Amino acid sequence: MHSCAIKKMKVNIKKLNENAVIPTYGSPYAAGADLYACIENDEVIEPNETKLIKTGLAIELPIGYAAFIYARSGLASKRGLAPANKVGVVDCDYRGEIMVALHNHSSVSQSIAPRERIAQMVIAPYITAEFNETDTLSDTVRGQGGFGSTGTK
Repeated sequence: MHSCAIKKMKVNIKKLNENAVIPTYGSPYAAGADLYACIENDEVIEPNETKLIKTGLAIELPIGYAAFIYARSGLASKRGLAPANKVGVVDCDYRGEIMVALHNHSSVSQSIAPRERIAQMVIAPYITAEFNETDTLSDTVRGQGGFGSTGTK
């Protein structure tokens, strides 16, 4: 067995719909918990279309933490379905329903079934910056090089 210690935190979650599924982890060391569609019937997403898919859940995150909503790799690679905003952010003061804006990147219609896993949620700490306006920044070797400036073939 792997010897890495797992840090766990209790997080309050509320079902807004009796059919909602509490997020689950696919393995003991998974970082992302699967989010499930809380819909009555299959939801068809046409090519290049985005639909908001409800989870039926609201969450109470500790101050200093956010929930980040990522694509499920299988759904994205096999069916072309991924969050339209690439990564959703659920702030710790948000108490509304968690919804996933699923976009169909494929060339065929895709169907989401009730209780299907639609995305994964990673809970992580964040830092709130105090921005200090200045006229100068410290020098580095890299300087202003960006967008591939450090890559070489």
